[in-house]
Amino acid sequence: MGRDFTPEEEHFGGPNATLISYSFWQSRFGGSPDVVGKLLHFQNYTCKIVGIMPRSFQFPDRDVDLWAPSPPDAPFAQRRELTWFNVIGRLKPGVKLDQARADLAAVQSDLGRQYPKTDAKIAIPVTPLKEAAIGGVRESLWLVFGSVSLLLLIACSNTAALLLSRASVRQHELSIRFSLGASRASVAAQLLTEVFILAATGALAGLLIAAGSSRMFRALAKDFPRVEEIGLNTNILLYSFLCVIAVTLLCGIIPVLRSTWRNPEASLAHGGRSQVSARNPIQSLLVGTQIALAVILLTGAGLLLRSLQELGRVSPGFDPQNVITFHISTNWAEAGGPVAKQRTDRILDGLRSIPPVEDVATSMILPGVPDKYSAEFKTSEGRAESEPKMMAEARWVTPEYFATMRIPLLAGEVCRNEGNTVQAMVNRRFAELYLNGQSAIGRHILPANNAFGSPAEIRGIVGDARETGLNHEPPPTVYSCSGSLQPGTVFLIRSKPGSLDSLPGAVRQRVHELEPTRSVYDVAPLTDRISDGYSENRLRTLLLASFALIAVALASVGLYGTLSYLVNVRRREVALRMALGALGSEIVRQYLVQGLRISVFGCAVGLAFATMLARMLSNMLFGVSTTDMATLAGVIAIVLTVSATASLVPAIRASRFEPVQTLREE
Repeated sequence: MGRDFTPEEEHFGGPNATLISYSFWQSRFGGSPDVVGKLLHFQNYTCKIVGIMPRSFQFPDRDVDLWAPSPPDAPFAQRRELTWFNVIGRLKPGVKLDQARADLAAVQSDLGRQYPKTDAKIAIPVTPLKEAAIGGVRESLWLVFGSVSLLLLIACSNTAALLLSRASVRQHELSIRFSLGASRASVAAQLLTEVFILAATGALAGLLIAAGSSRMFRALAKDFPRVEEIGLNTNILLYSFLCVIAVTLLCGIIPVLRSTWRNPEASLAHGGRSQVSARNPIQSLLVGTQIALAVILLTGAGLLLRSLQELGRVSPGFDPQNVITFHISTNWAEAGGPVAKQRTDRILDGLRSIPPVEDVATSMILPGVPDKYSAEFKTSEGRAESEPKMMAEARWVTPEYFATMRIPLLAGEVCRNEGNTVQAMVNRRFAELYLNGQSAIGRHILPANNAFGSPAEIRGIVGDARETGLNHEPPPTVYSCSGSLQPGTVFLIRSKPGSLDSLPGAVRQRVHELEPTRSVYDVAPLTDRISDGYSENRLRTLLLASFALIAVALASVGLYGTLSYLVNVRRREVALRMALGALGSEIVRQYLVQGLRISVFGCAVGLAFATMLARMLSNMLFGVSTTDMATLAGVIAIVLTVSATASLVPAIRASRFEPVQTLREE
């Protein structure tokens, strides 16, 4: 509903206008059709609602409710030193991405010559929007898709082996049909139709389960980009139909060829009672294939599980326990300056007076949550040209941050709020890498591209903390002690053990007493924040482990079914051997060795492929090699144990045949 922005609204000083999201329209205005044209008030800002975006528009992410013009002629937008803008463009029809890169590079080169001070060293990376949106989870999605495909192949191999057994049982029936004039094409069509019905029934059941589980998957993968689009649609139905065709061919082609190529007279002759059953290497090959594929999945799941285990043992360099995090509503118009600092100090002092609270601090970025803000720093005292650039993570915190997070002080003293002086802390890695250790104290640093700020004096050195994520080594870090309330500020409160559940209510009450017009939102323990930051790791590990367990179960069922079939068709042979004096233990050993031989072959092939494919997981692993011997040994032990169990049951059943009764039945 409504309209887009007008040219007047896109100029600095023009009418204030906003577009609102579909969810905001529904939750705040009840879906009222006359909302367009109304004025929206928040803080000291008033704007006119000119349009409502459709439900599907979720840009740059699903949490955005308001869109307003960013005037390109605004004073702050004209400053060439400020480079935080992201530009989105649509290519003209027929224009390739490489052409766009070349054109923009030429434009930037001209700007570099025109504005050498600010533009000479700027490059323009050009990335497709789809890549920017989902590129971070591409590997995980391909891993899941590959795992599902392997699982489907295992199921196909299993079904093909069972159909081979069934075809052998029906060989006498098919031979009679051939003798009565049935063509090979009609028999093959009948057999493939049976397999197609089986595959279609399985696909229908799978689609029903998928329809019911899509909501659960969206809950597990809530941070995935475009996760709300997960569900059944025409593309999924078409893909499922193509899978049914592929499964029909994969499962049915070998049994069909084996059943229709045989000589009917020879098959009828084999039906005589004087025959001893022959071996069937194709079924053993199919079972070995299942085991090999199961080993691949188990290896991947084992490596990811070991990686999560190692991640859980990492010392983050700070203590996330008993820390609660939240935001307080504010806007940019009131950020910065002495008034904002006084307001922040008043809120911190008020929160500190809550009985269970031990320490309170603010930060612009949560510690331990995967997030980076790298910047180049320089010192006022200067450094040699031959020395490396001072690249470090930038953090803006209040001085109480280190006590709140229990990051140890190694040298110097913690920065303090002293008038207009600008102070900073650095971690040990920064001091040792760039400033020769403890001699860093007293030096002055500032961001290399900051033309407005004053140099900050380094007051102390703190321990290395994994600020950018538990799976990354602590980077060189600069903590600017200049926290004040502004959009995005995170409050961190350390409380006494056992008081986290009651703390949010007390915090809301105290903030309401201090700042009645502000809201406390997005409240969560820091441990949950860190855990959510690795939800993608957990999800792919959970899915791959589930697939691996199903694969092992299918492989064991396939092995059990194949050996059971062999036992049934070789009853006469076993009975003759036992009648001639063979012991039951020999029969058990024979079938057990046969099953283990197939399993060992499958394990060997599976390990060979698993070690090659595990390299694809290298970027997803932490603290674990792709050839981790403990994981590989565990996989082999699990597969052989399950295989031995699956082989033992039909082997014991074969050893308990009554020779006389069996021979009479034959």
